[in-house]
Amino acid sequence: MRQFSGKTVYKGIALGPVRVLKNQDSPIRRKKISDAEAEICRVTGAKRQAKEKLQTLYDRALKEVGKVGAAIFEAHQMILEDEDYLGSICNMIQTEMVNAEYAVAVTGDNFFAMFDAMEDGYMKARAADVRDISNRLIRILEGQKDDEPFSEAPAILVADDFTPSAMIQMDRKKVLALVTVRGSANSHTAILARMMNIPALVRVPLNLEEIPDGVQMIVDGFMGSIWVEPDEETCLRAENRMKEERERARLLEQFKGKETATVDGRKIRLYANISNVTEIGHVLENDAEGIGLFRSEYLYLGRKDFPGEEEQFQTYRQAAQTMGGKKVIIRTLDVGADKQVDYFDIGKEANPAMGYRGIRICLKEQKMFRTQLRALFRAAVFGNISVMYPMITSVEEVQEIFRVIKDVQEELERDETPYRYPEQGIMIETPAAVMISDELARLVDFFSIGTNDLTQYTLAVDRQNGRLDAFYNPRHKAIFKMIRMTVENGHRHGKWVGICGELGSDPELTETFIRMGVDELSVPPSMVLKIRKKVREIKDV
Repeated sequence: MRQFSGKTVYKGIALGPVRVLKNQDSPIRRKKISDAEAEICRVTGAKRQAKEKLQTLYDRALKEVGKVGAAIFEAHQMILEDEDYLGSICNMIQTEMVNAEYAVAVTGDNFFAMFDAMEDGYMKARAADVRDISNRLIRILEGQKDDEPFSEAPAILVADDFTPSAMIQMDRKKVLALVTVRGSANSHTAILARMMNIPALVRVPLNLEEIPDGVQMIVDGFMGSIWVEPDEETCLRAENRMKEERERARLLEQFKGKETATVDGRKIRLYANISNVTEIGHVLENDAEGIGLFRSEYLYLGRKDFPGEEEQFQTYRQAAQTMGGKKVIIRTLDVGADKQVDYFDIGKEANPAMGYRGIRICLKEQKMFRTQLRALFRAAVFGNISVMYPMITSVEEVQEIFRVIKDVQEELERDETPYRYPEQGIMIETPAAVMISDELARLVDFFSIGTNDLTQYTLAVDRQNGRLDAFYNPRHKAIFKMIRMTVENGHRHGKWVGICGELGSDPELTETFIRMGVDELSVPPSMVLKIRKKVREIKDV
């Protein structure tokens, strides 16, 4: 029995046979050519076929994991249109008179190395996307069939890394867990694993040549460990834990329809975080009391231009109507940092987390901001919509937001367009917002604390940078002091305060937050019943 540790992508536990997926790509031979234009035409044809396949993958992903997961394949299509990438391939063919396969392979390796060497965690994670696209082009150029993988019996899949394309083609019923030697917890592959609810670990130091297919393995996403060829006692412990997890999930069902309140009757608003309307089914299935964070930026990602007012209106209205009068808090556009949108033309920034993002973009690009506000105010007629604004650092920003809102209201009234003025809130995710929360509370209806960004800005740690994982401590006492200060200042002015960051979904902290006076917790849909159970066990608050 051998034990290894890695970084958890999705918590869960699995026991089963291993299937090792080794890189079957043979070395690409360099060949001398006589007709460069003919080779470039081959690249153009392969690019067209790749885009058609990516569209098929997009459609499949849309059904299985929603718009956020599907956007990965739109991003891949954008790589195929990247002038630098394609220009490098064509230039190599013309100047070195080499075959298309070789030019694509070398360009792919060069771009992979460039992204992989970057300090920024988000950009580093894009290296796998470039390799995926390059390998796809090479397979097409070589006339290889693009078979759907992983159609065998249920197994734990182990590989050097998985591409998003491979992930989306998996039959989830036959994948017990995922383990990779490389990879990043912030990669598209990791995002898909979380959406698919597949126990997964990355950066596990395995030698794939030493692990034969079919051997037993235990993957424990809670501990961040795996066991290869576990002994009988370890297997028995894992089986018992799996039974416990299944029983725990069954018992949580009894909390559906129950009030989210402590033993002595203090009620907590328990909402869910989502990224698109396709996830509302999970919200209702898990009996969340509302939506505490609808990330509207995913309407803007994976496309070539801004979404129009009507498209946004229809999306927000659908969310409001589907929730049937329950609260739907929609965050205005929050791009920049780890969510880059090419057509915004933000440009490369040395430190995007500290750069042009969130409300800063909205207040600079007011035409776009007004379009979103018009759609939100119109949709508010059809349900219980609230609006909140990200990355606030000053009173002046909030005052400017309300000036824009006033103009939008006047426009809607002139157009005789029905609208409703929704509840207005702000994200508290910068130390500046915490320190002036007493002043901000006079201006808005509620606060929602984004603990992810609050942690990175307070600790000066880029949360996308894997090298800094050991320094990223969301339980630092400074964070708890800031949460308490925000709650106290909000309550002083009669405003409710919630948490929508990852800390809010940690059951070990639920009682801490309730004793601080937090009024609302917004968590992933899968965590709603776990947090409700925890709340109902708390007494003497």
